[in-house]
Amino acid sequence: MSPKPFQEESDALNRKVGLGLSKIGQAIRSQAWKGAGSQGLTPTQGQVLAVLAGIQADQPGLRLAAVAEALGITRPTASEAVGTLVRKGLVAKGPDPKDSRAVALQLTAEGRRQAAEASLWPDFLLAAVDDLEVAEQQVFYRALMKMIRNLQQRGQIPVSQMCVTCRYFRPGVHDDPLRPHHCAFVDAAFGEKELRLDCSDHVAAEPPLQELNWSRFLESVVTPQNDP
Repeated sequence: MSPKPFQEESDALNRKVGLGLSKIGQAIRSQAWKGAGSQGLTPTQGQVLAVLAGIQADQPGLRLAAVAEALGITRPTASEAVGTLVRKGLVAKGPDPKDSRAVALQLTAEGRRQAAEASLWPDFLLAAVDDLEVAEQQVFYRALMKMIRNLQQRGQIPVSQMCVTCRYFRPGVHDDPLRPHHCAFVDAAFGEKELRLDCSDHVAAEPPLQELNWSRFLESVVTPQNDP
């Protein structure tokens, strides 16, 4: 039997990777139901708590539209989830100091406690990732950033505040292979494992700069970083 053409083997690998990701997705959904369900919450309600728990302490809260955008869901779906959380005493509505006509959402004390518990369910993924070698984790992380960026550009997932799309990101400007990148916001060099997928200080770069930085990032050398 003659060997299959290279392209056919490549396509088969693509399908295998997609199947593997779908299985991980199934595990995440299953764990989400278990984690949130144990608290009498749906996964969407648990995700709303997580989003509100992630805002800065000095922020007045988030508007409903911002919550919906962060989760990639419709406003009616977000409104339904928030309404339930308000009735459960986990989320409070208050005035938005920037607009008296708008409502800002914040966690109550009980909401913060349950948000902390609901955020524990992805730990099963951390255990699986811990079994990877440091070099494997780093290459995997870079691949995830590529996939996330691709999905964001297609409008298939919400836009996250990644280092690679930030105006302060300077990829590959240092000779140090462990810390080749630079953050102009904090004026410090950093390496691959410090790259963030969601940074509160993120300011989106203009599209041409994003494309330039992305190209330079892909050209930069990946050097595994061992934990201190």
